[in-house]
Amino acid sequence: MRVRQTLLCRPTATSRTMAGLTAAVITLGAAATPSPAAPPPRLPQPSSAVSDRDQTFSDSDDVPMRAATPDKRISYTRWGTRSVRQGRFVGTRHQDGVEIGPGTTPVLYRDPYGTSGRLAYDRGRWFSPWVKPGFGLTELIASYTASTPVGTFIEISARGRTASGQESSWDSLGRWANHDRRFHRMSLGAQDDDLSRIAVDTLVTRPGVSLDSWQLRMSLFRRTDSGKTPTLTTVGATASRLPAASPTSQPLAGGGISLKVPKYSQEIHAGEYPQWDGGGEAWCSPTSTSMLLAYWGTGPTPRQYAWVNDDYRQPWVDYAARHTYAWGYDGTGDWPYNTAYAGSFGLDSFVTRLRSLREAELFIRAGIPLVASIGFDAGELDGSPLTSTAGHVSVIRGFTDSGRVIVNDTAAPTAKSVRRVYKRGQFENAWLDTSGGVVYVIRPASTPLPAPKRHSNW
Repeated sequence: MRVRQTLLCRPTATSRTMAGLTAAVITLGAAATPSPAAPPPRLPQPSSAVSDRDQTFSDSDDVPMRAATPDKRISYTRWGTRSVRQGRFVGTRHQDGVEIGPGTTPVLYRDPYGTSGRLAYDRGRWFSPWVKPGFGLTELIASYTASTPVGTFIEISARGRTASGQESSWDSLGRWANHDRRFHRMSLGAQDDDLSRIAVDTLVTRPGVSLDSWQLRMSLFRRTDSGKTPTLTTVGATASRLPAASPTSQPLAGGGISLKVPKYSQEIHAGEYPQWDGGGEAWCSPTSTSMLLAYWGTGPTPRQYAWVNDDYRQPWVDYAARHTYAWGYDGTGDWPYNTAYAGSFGLDSFVTRLRSLREAELFIRAGIPLVASIGFDAGELDGSPLTSTAGHVSVIRGFTDSGRVIVNDTAAPTAKSVRRVYKRGQFENAWLDTSGGVVYVIRPASTPLPAPKRHSNW
């Protein structure tokens, strides 16, 4: 697997100066639907009518299978509104999830991107059980869904333990809320101090280090003068250890499927709202997430996005960009922030890694499109609107009869040109070799996930 380049449709945030991230001080004291949205679709059936009509390639053009490599080790574990009772509650309680309860700790918090100085908050915490995935993990991606009324926010932290019993420090994976009134959601930099570091939203071990188990800590904050509480409804993490390369998968039998996902272009937003990274190439992630919200028939109401300039098309995408933007990282491509945003509309949403496009096909057959994170150099993805990219996300919406990938590519200049058909081997390489197969899984709880069988990653 290549070194991960970025979470955005442009050069990595990890190469930027993460100025001001340590300025946050915590001191211990004494969501009507956008107009193009479609209703939730029926479960699709395989169809021989799904062709490669957008691009024409001969079978010999596909990337050949590479030599076999060690199995990908991926494990996803999460807790829902009931199973969170397995964790430890400190200043929190179980109430349809995790909320602030008795025994909170008073803290002073200064938002490094705000102007209010130190403010008094109550803090409660929930600790997950230690989780042993059954292999030595080298990366961990946490994701969650929560409600965060104004005056509240949450912080996500993780740590690991080696097989010899050495524990890492707690590292923050971000401070999040679904609002930005008097609070700025943020990434807090690498925190590179012992066994691991943070790459925006992913815990990555030091070279030569693997972790035998992991644990999450969710910190819930509310203004001391507020009776409101954040509520954590789901939380989990994907642990992985991935090989350096992967063979190209063979398509599942049974014919092609193309889901009717609305087509949005990020490029129509170029130059909009520079304070949230200016649209265009920077908004691939919120544009993709917005397509999935519309597919499921939900999203922000006209009243919610009424602040958007009337001249801007598809204002719900501007709304999504504002609500996924991370200060410090200075972008809208934080993976868990996008699934948490989708979760604010009542959808079950999380980040995981898939082992191959065969697993992606299972989701498509279940009627669930996916947002996939890719990257590629010039000449590596024929038919792409981009010549190359260090990091980009788009929607996997289906597969042709021959197994090629049908994608809604947000980098297309217009909505009409968003639908693309990519060679299976090329797309799989761009996806697995750069992000390790990262996807956003976004769906209503009423739509079942593919049967898990032997899969441990959803």
